[in-house]
Amino acid sequence: MAEGAIIKIKNVFVWFLISVLCQFYPVTPVSAFTIGEEREIGEKLLYSVRSAFELIDDPDITQYITKLGQNILEVAGIQYFDYHFFVIDNKEFNAFAAPSGLIFFHSGLIGTMNSEDELASVLAHEVGHIVKRHLASRMEKGKYTGIASLGLALAALAFGGAATPVLLTGALATGQSLNLHFSRQDEEEADLMAYDWLKKLHRDPAGQVKMLESMRRIARYRSEKPPQYLLTHPNPEERLNYIESLIDMDKEHLQETTQAADNFEFLRFKYRILAQVKESRDLRVSLANITADGRSDALQKIMAQYGLSQIAKYENDHNKGIALLDKVIESFPDKNILKVDRGTMLFAAGRFEEAEKTLRMALAIEGSDMYATFTLAKLLYRTGRPREAEKYFQMVKYELPEYSQIYFELGQIASDNKLVSNANFYLGKYYLYEGKIDLAEGNFRNALRQGTLPAEMKVESKELLEKIKMLKK
Repeated sequence: MAEGAIIKIKNVFVWFLISVLCQFYPVTPVSAFTIGEEREIGEKLLYSVRSAFELIDDPDITQYITKLGQNILEVAGIQYFDYHFFVIDNKEFNAFAAPSGLIFFHSGLIGTMNSEDELASVLAHEVGHIVKRHLASRMEKGKYTGIASLGLALAALAFGGAATPVLLTGALATGQSLNLHFSRQDEEEADLMAYDWLKKLHRDPAGQVKMLESMRRIARYRSEKPPQYLLTHPNPEERLNYIESLIDMDKEHLQETTQAADNFEFLRFKYRILAQVKESRDLRVSLANITADGRSDALQKIMAQYGLSQIAKYENDHNKGIALLDKVIESFPDKNILKVDRGTMLFAAGRFEEAEKTLRMALAIEGSDMYATFTLAKLLYRTGRPREAEKYFQMVKYELPEYSQIYFELGQIASDNKLVSNANFYLGKYYLYEGKIDLAEGNFRNALRQGTLPAEMKVESKELLEKIKMLKK
């Protein structure tokens, strides 16, 4: 047997043992920070991010990535934390797993992906970092002026040069942000855990390979100034070799168990995001290239038309958007979410009667679709039916309690009804979830001062003021 083959077999065996250990060896609680303190760090980081960056939290985008994340967590086992998944409007190639179950994806990273398996592989990798508490293990008490400054250090680490000057200044003042990064061993553990979870979900680990190949290509192309993701997640070449070795070893098993992914939902998610954040001229050219490329399959070409419909929507060319979307619906008449897209476009075009009929039909088929529910609620409010609109807004609030826009809408209805204290309460929650802590605090205090706040809202206002006090420490 050739020497290279022997080395390769040894490597596979070593990483097989590591993957077994990762799976069965219990996670040792880190002494540096307790679980409660880690949750507090994550919460402070989240509000720093909310105030500094624009989160893309349309209900359907949130529901899609949360569902994908929950699929990973179902096979990952019992967790210390409740996980939350976010997409940030930022062109950088980056994703970041913050303490306490917060996972952020930059739109620039999503733009490089071509399949749901690729997105799932990165998501699983980031979950692996949180499961093993990799960052928490590097945090030492006494090296920071407080949990707030640690949150700032993590924000600078996560977002690099894209962070606002305030975040960077606060982070650099701690003198510790550059010490919080994933080691080679951390990366190996997270990669191998992700590989194992993808197998359990019958997903193709080739998605993991493709993302690592993208990272390697970007590392070579941007060698002088690599993106933040490659600074915190090093060695794409070595990581690629590990995963390819595991795939070679598992080849027969993977052929029997791997299920082909339906990339319809992923491509819709991707183009919904890119149409909001990318220069329309660049995206339009990219979609035209997909349509003209003989290597593109039928799904890719059809979904390129979907992407063009979303560009038209955000350019307020609603009739063109509806015409393009109708072509996509012809190819996928059973995809209920496309009917929601059409209803949303009809609403934007001022065709209220058609929009309402379309949205109600979509909700009759899929009542848990919060994108359709929220859009219908806005339509009802716009057409003079606030009481019915409030009923639907309350449904969205129950399902997506951290969706800031829902509180703005409820605040408007309360204000129209001259319920000033209720309006202040809802605006307080809107500002809280926008990361505008001082404005949130002012509104909650005003709500309590007026003395007409319902008992339940009064209790919640007091609780949220205590939370704001903690966030400001």
